[in-house]
Amino acid sequence: MRKHSLLTRFRHQIVPVLTGPPILAFLPAISLGAFWIGGEAALLGVALGLPLLFALAGALGAWPAERRVLRDSVTGLMLRDSFGTVMEDMHDEARATGRKSTCFVIELDDYRDLVNRHGQSAGDMVAQRSGERILGAVRDNDVVARLGDSRFAVCLSPVPQLDLELCIQLAGRIQSAVEDPISLDGTAIYVSCSVGFCQHGRAPTSGGAGWLQAASAALIEAQQHGPSAIRAFSPDTPRRARSQSDLRTEVSMALENGQIQPWYQPQISTDTGKVTGFEALARWSHPVRGILSPDTFLPLIEEAGLMERLGQVMLYNALTALKAWDSAGVDVPRVGVNFASDELRNPGLVDRIRWELDRFDLTPDRLAVEILETVFCNSPDDVIALNISGLGALGCRIDLDDFGAGHASIASIRRFDISRIKIDRSFVMKADRDPEQQRMIAAILTMAERLELETLAEGVETVGEHALLAQLGCDHVQGFGIGKPMPFDQTLDWIATHQAKLHDTPRIGRETG
Repeated sequence: MRKHSLLTRFRHQIVPVLTGPPILAFLPAISLGAFWIGGEAALLGVALGLPLLFALAGALGAWPAERRVLRDSVTGLMLRDSFGTVMEDMHDEARATGRKSTCFVIELDDYRDLVNRHGQSAGDMVAQRSGERILGAVRDNDVVARLGDSRFAVCLSPVPQLDLELCIQLAGRIQSAVEDPISLDGTAIYVSCSVGFCQHGRAPTSGGAGWLQAASAALIEAQQHGPSAIRAFSPDTPRRARSQSDLRTEVSMALENGQIQPWYQPQISTDTGKVTGFEALARWSHPVRGILSPDTFLPLIEEAGLMERLGQVMLYNALTALKAWDSAGVDVPRVGVNFASDELRNPGLVDRIRWELDRFDLTPDRLAVEILETVFCNSPDDVIALNISGLGALGCRIDLDDFGAGHASIASIRRFDISRIKIDRSFVMKADRDPEQQRMIAAILTMAERLELETLAEGVETVGEHALLAQLGCDHVQGFGIGKPMPFDQTLDWIATHQAKLHDTPRIGRETG
């Protein structure tokens, strides 16, 4: 192995000096030697002939020109084509020397949503900052590239020792660097990222291209378990990718045989602590793979054109749950169901909802119709507008979901008779420690108060966030810090446990005075 190392170094570092233009630096010494051996004729021959020979060789392409590195105009990082060439060199060097290297592929989570929310210039700024932070998390001789709008890659310079644990630690360090808040127009933006990596020698095919492809496959697996997940490439990674493909053929049957059902996440009042509702969130109880989250199967349902069918399944089960809670004697005022654009484009939607409510003998105010803010921002067509207005006129509560993610106008909020805005989790995250986040939430709450709208904060994960939101005047909270989504048969026990806590703990109230 030592012999291979010396040969590689000689080929890459010594030979170019001896056979290329750098040898011209020794021209004076060579000329003197020629004069000492052959006199003036030899001196003139070397002094004139050697430069002429090298000029002719360069013109004819006898040695390669200096490699041109293509760079991204936004981040200044190397682009994909140049990175592929570098990876081939790194792969050959690691194989020849027996050293270790790893390729990491990093993707910013929800980058498209960020651009839709703040604009392309903000997206470019976030990409630039993220690139700088990734560079700062690795060594000077490691190579960082931008492979796409929100995708970066790192190839580590070969080292003697680099095991799996060290790779995971470095992936975590890259994540931590990227996820520090980024200031945008006085507002703190929090970006997370998913990371996939492949150690040199573990890729199923040889060469730099196969190595990068393996790291990209690991990233896809990380994104399926994300956001902010890390996955290493293993021999099972392609099999799991094929398994994802198999899900496409199973999803339609899963909808019909009851494998896809709503799980319920509680919402509570910050004033009283009482349960004010549950949100119905789709989960797939797969017979082999266990419980699958919406990030895994919702894109498949959308591809199959089954979003409207999913909405029907969710609504039926949610109304069934309401009747069951009523029969059990527990007070659950309403249940929230998400309505996708495909459903809202159905001209018969309002009549169907009216029929379903009558069927279950429920008043319309027990159903909260949750509509993404982006639906309002993307200039909804006439059918969508009529359906939203019709559901509001029917008496259903209209919740504006993910508020802050799409810049819905105040005019559209008033036009569609919104009952409540749900503050996007990006504003709630770390709000108890970030004054900028606090100011943003306070501004949203002030606007809602002036418009006489209720407010609910999503993604509440800590006691500190809960307490802050209560003090600022947010009406309701929802998130893992309150309760995780659960199947219906667990909700009754959760409600009983929660009510017992209300008698034993002090109320988190709003500031007075």
